Amino acid sequence: MQEGKLMNTKLTLNIDKNIINKAKTYASTQHISLSRLVEEYLKSLSSRSNESIHIGPITKELSKIVKNRTKINYKNIIEDYLISKHVK
Repeated sequence: MQEGKLMNTKLTLNIDKNIINKAKTYASTQHISLSRLVEEYLKSLSSRSNESIHIGPITKELSKIVKNRTKINYKNIIEDYLISKHVK
């Protein structure tokens, strides 16, 4: 790959039709393509993979009352929230 040139490739995904329609609507309101939206989302996930997830103090306090809190996957909870917030 030459420096400065991006190399794009096609990706086929199987996603619920309703989710795709909602994502297209969201992307349109943001004036970006659905491909760009997915690319940016995947980029944000991959850039955070080596970082520790910041948990706010209130969340930490509340997590103390949950039994078996070691089984809580904060990354999945945050991802689910972000998806529900941005793909309506």
